[in-house]
Amino acid sequence: MIIQQLHVESFRNIRSAQLSPGNGLNLIYGQNGSGKTSLLEAIHFLGLGRSFRSHLSQRVIQEGEDKLQLFSRLAAGDDEHKLGLRRFRNGDTEVRMDGERIKKLSLLAEALPIQLITPESFALLFEGPKARRQFIDWGAFHADSSFYLNWMSVRRALKQRNQLLRDKARYQQIAFWDKEFVRYSQVVTEIRKHYVDSLNEQLKGIIGGFLPQVEVRVSFTQGWDSKSDLAELLQTQYERDISLGFTVSGPHKADLRLRVGTLPAQDALSRGQLKLLVCALRIAQGRLLQQQLNKNSIYLVDDLPSELDKQHRKLLLQELVDTHAQVFVTAIDPAAISDSLNFPPDRTFRVERGEVKVIE
Repeated sequence: MIIQQLHVESFRNIRSAQLSPGNGLNLIYGQNGSGKTSLLEAIHFLGLGRSFRSHLSQRVIQEGEDKLQLFSRLAAGDDEHKLGLRRFRNGDTEVRMDGERIKKLSLLAEALPIQLITPESFALLFEGPKARRQFIDWGAFHADSSFYLNWMSVRRALKQRNQLLRDKARYQQIAFWDKEFVRYSQVVTEIRKHYVDSLNEQLKGIIGGFLPQVEVRVSFTQGWDSKSDLAELLQTQYERDISLGFTVSGPHKADLRLRVGTLPAQDALSRGQLKLLVCALRIAQGRLLQQQLNKNSIYLVDDLPSELDKQHRKLLLQELVDTHAQVFVTAIDPAAISDSLNFPPDRTFRVERGEVKVIE
């Protein structure tokens, strides 16, 4: 998927911007607070219906305006699509694709798959397992069309079960939801396992290039003891779950573990190495999507030069270029990017006080 045209209106400090990105590497530069990150955020918002910087629409919509508007022309091979989104200050969202209104934001993610790399991407390694589950589920969602409905069924059964636990219900009342929970959990877990196995094959070469002196092991944990039957475990842990008021074991506790030797990766690697590891995960995920569905992701890389020396900037940029995907990279100093390339970017944009200008 390629963004051929992008129109941004009333998004943070960008009052109105129109640009025609290049098919490959797009360099966006400007001082801190100029709006370059907001431009990436607008693309992310168009692809997922939400910001990567704030959960509150009021903070994204420009002050004094009642809504933001985003519009793009997309190309996938010989096919072209129009995608538009409006977000109102009251929280309502209107999305149209090729003129037809769509209600499920999951269709946005399907139409415009996005890989995001920001200074906050370290959350994938440092925060709890939620971010890593979301990483796995992004890939599982794209790789297997049945994943989304099965995962929604898991969440529905889990919600009912937890409510009964809080109500101190007898196990006989919970048993029905346990059957539903186990049924869909098994499907979700198998899809996740298969996806992580496929991802590992992609990761090996990329991590080897980025961190040749380090052996990183990536493994999947399903959320309960792999030697235990989930149905039996739920019944055995009923008293414990009742006392806590929630379900301790299940696919909602799954995780992706990254280790160097006996240590978690976040304890064994420097910040520069960790950034490269996060980038490797994102690039591998995008490559796997292309291999499985012949669909390219769009890469959004904010402040790429930070914490990377010129050699590693060059390595990362080359890996991004080799994906043959559309890439948007931001930097304060454009030389930090151009000096690490053997060729000029497809397009260069300068952002100043919310105004976006193409640099010929």
